[in-house]
Amino acid sequence: MPPSTIGGINLLPEPEKRAIYSKYIPQELLEKFDIPPLTSAAGYNLLQFSYASGSTDVDMRLYHKVDFPDPILYAHLTDTMNGQIHVLLYILNDPDSPRFDVDKMPDGTPTKFGILKRNVEAEVEACKAGLAPGQVRSGLRMLGQAIEAFEDFVIALGHDMYFVEPLYYHNAVIFERYGFSYQVGKRLMESIHMGFEPGGDLRVKLDGSNVFRQSEAAESIRRRSWAIHDGLLGEPFTNVTMYKRVGKSAGVSTTKDCKW
Repeated sequence: MPPSTIGGINLLPEPEKRAIYSKYIPQELLEKFDIPPLTSAAGYNLLQFSYASGSTDVDMRLYHKVDFPDPILYAHLTDTMNGQIHVLLYILNDPDSPRFDVDKMPDGTPTKFGILKRNVEAEVEACKAGLAPGQVRSGLRMLGQAIEAFEDFVIALGHDMYFVEPLYYHNAVIFERYGFSYQVGKRLMESIHMGFEPGGDLRVKLDGSNVFRQSEAAESIRRRSWAIHDGLLGEPFTNVTMYKRVGKSAGVSTTKDCKW
């Protein structure tokens, strides 16, 4: 039988691992950037993996050009304790958009997308340019196609559901809108929304003290996320895990009609 877990795939020979993992790359993404077959020499160089034999996670980067600094697709997957697929990070970058160095300090030290450290100057410019926390470039607006491809991958492994870890508030809202529900964190999300409502404890903290804490952030998912990233909650945005059943939408919304 074919493997059903990341750990099982990682035990396979290199060509088989690459073939299986490449299945969750959206075909539309390959066509958009005219990427050569991933099994060819040129395609091999554009698709890079980190997956040690015996490990239970995989790190994948797909580039549209050799030596370009950022992948157009970055994904980090792992197994849950009971063998389900868990997406720790999934990023789609538009390589033609301006880059903002929110992922590194001026001296090059990694920030882990602003989680460990913050390059505030770069974040201010990214916020002004319309990006959300953690984004080094604009997205590709292909998450719908990416989810379809990923669910085909999940089905091929014999699963009917999978999990994601939203790194930021806006990620969780986006996942809601694509049919995900909460394993952990729904009450937190609801309390955050209430906090931004008129008279809420978070709304009154939007005191205009910096670009992230302007009053209009209460009415914007993206600007809320920047305010939360700036410490508005008094603690990091953590302990939120979501899941999706393949081919089904949970219809969950913790933000009502709040706009992006």
